[in-house]
Amino acid sequence: MENLGFDWTSVRRLGILGGTFDPIHHGHLAVARQVRRAYGLDRVVFIPSGYPPHKPNGSVSTGQHRYMMALLATCDEPAFSVSQVEMMRTEISYTVHTLRLLQSWTGLKCRLYFIAGGDMALDLPNWREPDAILDQCQFVAVQRPGYALDNLRATLGEKRMAKVDTLTLETPDISATEVRRRVSCGEDISDYVPETVRLYILAAGLYLPACLGMHACGG
Repeated sequence: MENLGFDWTSVRRLGILGGTFDPIHHGHLAVARQVRRAYGLDRVVFIPSGYPPHKPNGSVSTGQHRYMMALLATCDEPAFSVSQVEMMRTEISYTVHTLRLLQSWTGLKCRLYFIAGGDMALDLPNWREPDAILDQCQFVAVQRPGYALDNLRATLGEKRMAKVDTLTLETPDISATEVRRRVSCGEDISDYVPETVRLYILAAGLYLPACLGMHACGG
């Protein structure tokens, strides 16, 4: 059981926000805050992915960098924690395995709320054991700027859709891709990420053109 500074067995409503977090930004934090309020969650645990199945090897920053940025972004939020549960794995990280592990830590009295962007929810049928995921948690599909959930029912089908909550939130229109592009071009990211994260990115030399493997600012 991972020690995150709280008693896992005392939590009754646990929000889970997984992702690459490369880097974590204000959009992620806004989603976590609003979903926590909407569902009365005791805590939200951010889980940076270890070896994400949808990302090619070498296309994301190291787990330690992403973990540190998530820690810095959430350190002033008492109800937020950051877990290394997926980064500690040596194999590909699958959501269904993470949910089962967290449930074993919290006990069955805790309800898990898995928070996913609408674009991620549309891909749910392609995940490992999608029906087991829906049985294990309350799946919350959050509508992000630029994405619509209108075809989610058609994609998932009635049976699966009955186990999915859809939530439209007013969140900053920010993507990690845009943050990385701005850094690589020497542009300011103060409005995109917490100041502690901005300083970490600069100090670690993340997202420079050589790190991205491309010239993002070319004409």
